[in-house]
Amino acid sequence: MPKASLELPELSLYVHIPWCIQKCPYCDFNSHKLTGNIPEQAYIGRLLDDLKADSEWVQGRDIHSIFIGGGTPSVMTASAIQRLLDGIRAQLTLAEGCEITLEANPGTFETEKFDDFVRAGVTRLSIGIQSLQHHQLQALGRIHDPQQARAAAAHAGVLPLTSFNLDLMHGLPDQSLAMALDDLKQVIELNPPHISWYQLTIEPNTLFASKPPQLPDDDTLWDIYLQGHQLLQAAGYQQYEVSAYAKPGHQSRHNRNYWRYGDYLGIGCGAHSKVTLADRNTILRCEKVKHPQGYLDLTRNPRYQLTEITPEERYFEFFMNQLRLLEPVSKHRFEQTTGLSADAASAKLQPAISNQWLVESDSHWQLTASGHRYLNSVLETLL
Repeated sequence: MPKASLELPELSLYVHIPWCIQKCPYCDFNSHKLTGNIPEQAYIGRLLDDLKADSEWVQGRDIHSIFIGGGTPSVMTASAIQRLLDGIRAQLTLAEGCEITLEANPGTFETEKFDDFVRAGVTRLSIGIQSLQHHQLQALGRIHDPQQARAAAAHAGVLPLTSFNLDLMHGLPDQSLAMALDDLKQVIELNPPHISWYQLTIEPNTLFASKPPQLPDDDTLWDIYLQGHQLLQAAGYQQYEVSAYAKPGHQSRHNRNYWRYGDYLGIGCGAHSKVTLADRNTILRCEKVKHPQGYLDLTRNPRYQLTEITPEERYFEFFMNQLRLLEPVSKHRFEQTTGLSADAASAKLQPAISNQWLVESDSHWQLTASGHRYLNSVLETLL
C-alpha cells in the first residue's frame, strides 16, 4: 500500500517521429517506412496540440530534457524541427541548460542537416551507427555505409553541441569476439562523448523474430561484454547504465531521468507518458494512438490508453528502471517517487539479497557484480 503522498519528480518530454527510410529487421519500435512525402506541417501541428492537451500534467515544473526519437527524426526538415521546438518553448518552461536530443541516421542526406538542427535548438545528437563493418550493416538492414558513419561522427564533433552519442550494437549475426572488439575500438577512435553499446536481442514481431539469424553463444557474448567494458574504461568512458558509457559530464540527462523513475510527457504516435499526480497520490501511464494516419485524424483523441499504475506495479517498474543504473538506489528516492514503504520493498528484495545479487544499507540498495549479470533474476523476485 502507498506509504505517503508522492512528490513530483523531474519532468522530461519525449517527441516521437515515426517515419524511416526503411524498417530494420531487428526494430520493434513504432516506426513506419516512408511511402511518400512526410506530412510535416500537419504532424507538427498535431504534436503541439497533443502537448497542449497534456499541459495539465506539467504541474508547474520546468522541462529538463527533450528527446526527439523515432523512427528517424533526421528525415524531417530543419524548419519542421525549428517549428516544433519553437512551439514547445511557447507552451513550456525549459530549465536552464535543458538537454535537447535528436536521433539521427548517419546517411549523407541527414548529416547535411546537422548544422541546421543545431541552429533550431538541438544541443545533442544521437547517431545510429550500429556497426562499422559493411557486411554487418547490410545484415542489420542499415542504409548507410562505414564511411558515412565516420563522416557523421566527425561532423558532430565540430558542431557547437553540448554532447553527442554514437549507438553501437554487439552480438550481431555470426559476430566473433575479435569482430565485436574491432567494431568497438573503431568507435572509440571517433572519440564521441557518449557511447550506447548494447547487445542485439531478437524482439517479437520483427523480421529477425520470423527468420532468426545465427547469433553468438552466451559465453562469447559474456567475453564481448567483459573485454569491451575494459576497452571503454581504458579510453576514459564511465559506465553509468547497463548499455551506456560516457566521458565525465556527458551522461544523458534524459535517459537517466527514465531510469530514475522520473516523469515524462510523450507526444506523437505511439508515444508513452508516465506522470505523477501528487495531489491525488496517483501515477498514470498514457499511450498515444500508434498509427500516423490515426494520430493525424483530428476527430480522434490522441490518447489511446490511460491507466493508473498500481502500487504493486510501482515496485517492479521502479526497480526495473533504477537497477539499470550502476549508482546505489536511494531508499528515500524510492519512497518519494513511488509513495511506497522502503521497508516493504526490502522485504520483497530479500531473495535477491540472500543470493548476494543485492546488498542493503540503512539508506540504499546496491546491485553486486553478480546482480548485474543476473538482473532479470533480481527483477523476477519482485513479480
